[in-house]
Amino acid sequence: MLDINTIRKDFPILDQKVNGQKLIYFDNAATSQTPNQVVDSIVDYYKRTNSNIHRGNHKLSIQATTAYEDVRKKLHKYFNSRLPQEIIFTSGTTQSINIITLGYTDLLTSKDEVIVSEMEHHSNIVPVQMLCERTGAKLNVIPMDNQGNLILKEFDKFISEKTKLVFVSHVSNALGTVNPISYIINKSHEVGAKVLIDGAQGASHFEIDFQKLDIDYYTVSAHKMCGPTGTGILYGKEELLNKLSPWHGGGEMIDEVSFEKTTYGELPHKFEPGTPNIAGVIAFGAAIEYMDNIGLDNIQAHEDELLKYCTQELKEIEGLKIYGEAKNKIAVISFNVEGIHHYDLGSLLDQFGVAVRIGHHCAQPVMNYFKIPGTVRISFSFYNTKEEIDLMIKALKRAITMLQ
Repeated sequence: MLDINTIRKDFPILDQKVNGQKLIYFDNAATSQTPNQVVDSIVDYYKRTNSNIHRGNHKLSIQATTAYEDVRKKLHKYFNSRLPQEIIFTSGTTQSINIITLGYTDLLTSKDEVIVSEMEHHSNIVPVQMLCERTGAKLNVIPMDNQGNLILKEFDKFISEKTKLVFVSHVSNALGTVNPISYIINKSHEVGAKVLIDGAQGASHFEIDFQKLDIDYYTVSAHKMCGPTGTGILYGKEELLNKLSPWHGGGEMIDEVSFEKTTYGELPHKFEPGTPNIAGVIAFGAAIEYMDNIGLDNIQAHEDELLKYCTQELKEIEGLKIYGEAKNKIAVISFNVEGIHHYDLGSLLDQFGVAVRIGHHCAQPVMNYFKIPGTVRISFSFYNTKEEIDLMIKALKRAITMLQ
């Protein structure tokens, strides 16, 4: 059992009022809130340690470098990568995916095939499309069903020795579906294909073991798991990352530079040119510690309880339709109310102090499948409560009455 009242004290933003109402923050799939401990780590860095890393031999630089690299070791342990250098610091999931798609530009031909799923975020669709346009590789799309599950029989038809890469989200940001990545990874490896898992919506909700799942590539954004924006990681198996060309050039990622030829550094520096978001990485480490202290098992159990409770309450509302009812899903609920535009509902909920997400959620193919322009999306975190759900349901009913 989580002590929610104590936990919420770490998030002063939750105590504020919006439009005269106490804030109810149900937009966690977009960005989770940041506890005091993480904010303090950023302030402390700039007050006491602010210095560039790796290149200096003075005390502040050494301290900053140690703090930065300690986070890499922490993430290596947290996700159980084989080696610390398999953890590459990036600005987040979008950049991480682009590093892979750009790196494969010289490795694919028009004879090759790439697979992506119908429920992907645009960040996992657009870079893949661009890769296929550059190389001539064929793009195959795994379809989904009315419940928001991937149709694995169709995936089985696509996967072949021509398949070189498979891109699939661990969790759908629009529907909350937890995809069967173990099946997809194993099936892909049987034909020699490599798999990138978009973990933006997965890492904050349950335990992930890179080695146990035999993951090739995995991406994480810190701001989805109580960390700062503009920070994340790309995980890749050492032997696979070594085969890829750097995504862009600059200082820090080199071995030797001359006008005749430049050679690149070893992992992880090969993919980390320039001065990184040092404070962000250090804060990401503080966020990992914070979540680890609470316990992912506790987080998952609490969020599952909120999901079940809210789903039951929403289904009591006449004319309300939920999109995405897979048996295995996280605490994300997308819905519409018959005859009411999702934008209007979201705007009125905001007037009542309830923060939700509206629109296509950067997943337009999902909306096209259901033949809708968008939805209202509620997404919970471990600091949310049933009492907040009750207030949201009351506000939603008022909004529906006002808009009908």
